Amino acid sequence: MFIVFNKQKIYSYIIALTTVFVLFGGAAFLGAGKQDAIQTATTAEKLLPIYSVETNDKNIALTINCAWNADDIDTILDTLSKYKVKVTFFMVGDWVDKFPEAVKKIADAGHEIGNHSNTHPHVNNLTLEKNQEEIRKCADKIEKITGKRTTLYRGPYGEYNNTVIKSAEAENHKTIQWSLDTLDYTGLTGDQMWDRLKDKLKNGSIILMHNGTKYTAQALDKLIYNIQEKGFNIVKVSDLIYSDNYTIDNTGMQKLVK
Repeated sequence: MFIVFNKQKIYSYIIALTTVFVLFGGAAFLGAGKQDAIQTATTAEKLLPIYSVETNDKNIALTINCAWNADDIDTILDTLSKYKVKVTFFMVGDWVDKFPEAVKKIADAGHEIGNHSNTHPHVNNLTLEKNQEEIRKCADKIEKITGKRTTLYRGPYGEYNNTVIKSAEAENHKTIQWSLDTLDYTGLTGDQMWDRLKDKLKNGSIILMHNGTKYTAQALDKLIYNIQEKGFNIVKVSDLIYSDNYTIDNTGMQKLVK
């Protein structure tokens, strides 16, 4: 028996089958694509440190990184005492090893001590475990001298990524950046530093400075005087930031959830 197919019908069947395959295949492809997009968005979520704080109070935080020498610590402490202000010093563990007396002086004067890693490495190149080790060892050294464990962390060179921030969180530290940089480490004078700050100061600003530079100790008197003349209060970072119930927007500003 022979079955005779009409050529036109054969073409119709082929077209119909092709359409079915395309529709089902396309749906499967789109579904997979959608799932991939969701996974990519989740994976690509970028964590941010605290650069500044949204607040109605005229408070700003002054922070001083300690990584080089301690020659100017006494002068810095005298100036801070003169203006009756407390600030936050971010210390490297290696610096703590070399200058334990300076660490104790700073703590005894009532200033806050933050964690600036143990050896000042490029933390973006480290694993989660190595980052935690850097934070933990520095915190151990500071606690041994002051009796208090650090809760604030600032990555060396201002570096951070998701791994760095997660490692700090795992060690019960909040990661702190800055919104204003004096660039004191480049050798700027006090006048030049103030020119950088004077028109940018806002409620909730966090200012970056360093000890062991050419002009920081000399410039500090001028900067504090001018900041206070503008009506701002200088506070420790822990007195500026929110401890819980907050969000961090895409600029790094910490905001209280209302």
